[in-house]
Amino acid sequence: MASQVRARRKVVCAVVAGVLAAGSPVAIVSPSASAARTSTSANAVIVWDRNAQSAIWDVAGQQPQVQARSFAMVHGAVYDAVNAIAGRKYQPYLIAPATNGRESVDAAVGTAAFQVLSSLFPNQQARLQTQYDEWLATIPNGSAKRGGISVGSRTAAAMISARQNDGAFGNPAWPVGTEPGQWRPTPPTNANDGAWVATLKPFLLLSASMFRSSGPPALTSEQYARDFNEVKAIGAVNSPIRTADQTQAAIWWHDRHLGEWEIKRQLATTQRLNPLQTARMFAMVDLAEADATTACYNEKAAWSFWRPVTAVQLADTDGNPATEAEPTWMPLLVTPPHPDFTSGHTCFTAASMLALKHFFGRDDIPFSAYSEASGTTRYFGSFSAAIAEVIEARIWGGIHTRTADVEGAKIGAKVTGYMIENYFRPRR
Repeated sequence: MASQVRARRKVVCAVVAGVLAAGSPVAIVSPSASAARTSTSANAVIVWDRNAQSAIWDVAGQQPQVQARSFAMVHGAVYDAVNAIAGRKYQPYLIAPATNGRESVDAAVGTAAFQVLSSLFPNQQARLQTQYDEWLATIPNGSAKRGGISVGSRTAAAMISARQNDGAFGNPAWPVGTEPGQWRPTPPTNANDGAWVATLKPFLLLSASMFRSSGPPALTSEQYARDFNEVKAIGAVNSPIRTADQTQAAIWWHDRHLGEWEIKRQLATTQRLNPLQTARMFAMVDLAEADATTACYNEKAAWSFWRPVTAVQLADTDGNPATEAEPTWMPLLVTPPHPDFTSGHTCFTAASMLALKHFFGRDDIPFSAYSEASGTTRYFGSFSAAIAEVIEARIWGGIHTRTADVEGAKIGAKVTGYMIENYFRPRR
């Protein structure tokens, strides 16, 4: 067991190695006097992130791969607005409207977020309008408020324009295969959805396929047999070797109400970030997550590899003497409606955790989040610890192989490394 733990730690180290070398971390400093003047309420970026989550998840119920695009649009626009008012201290994402620095940050953040959310969810317009009007009513009337509204409107318009015809919500179906190793819908839902994410226009990357992997192991290989037998043993719905904590972890990480959003807000609060720092951190995390998800789904489309439930039930067709079929085998978790390779959640989590590690310039910041699905709160002592656990959790849940998880985390790391090198950098 000790040797297995050491081996897993080596995998995580290999995944995260070199990412911080792509750029220097951010110094966390106290808000400037001008920032204090233009933001008089609770951190507006945190408030409107909660409002965004209400629209994206509580009302719309978007799945994680769809949530990623929505949050990225909101926080790309919010960041550009706050950064412009702060004097363009960092590279803008899309635009840097001219400002005098006296515009209301609260008005700009609320306007940018409201207008992007309204474009995403026109059927929520009345609710969002009421929320926005109540927000504006807390800001004193005057030139600062008008200026903030103008800045937020311009950055929202730029984001909405940039994401027109980006491929969202196109063809939802994956090709269905019948040969050994090829993906096909899985029980109990037999659903097929989300294929459009594979060709979504990236927010940061030059192309969705720029970090293409070498693919899943051959069905007849020893590596495939190791992956197969591991997930078959510990990921089964009735596995006798999976611990109670592993079961809770698998369910916690599978919650469609993602803990990552709570973690992001928690860190902004505990680390006492001002609105500019928060806007930049949220944009870095959310845009990296979105592109890591797209890159991962592009991998899924390229390899179209079957899920563990299919692999175990049809193991007598894989040509590997080290695997054994179990026609009634089922995983702990309900398998998502898309191929195994690579794991979307490890792509997503590695991208977000490494973005946070870079932003704060350290790994050992503690955080936690609650899951209604598991009814538990999980605590982490570092960002790398979260990456390590999600790699295991998808195996414990029976829905991904280890290779799919590890390769997904590598893609997430590469996406964040590319972002660090090319976006949100301090202006000289």
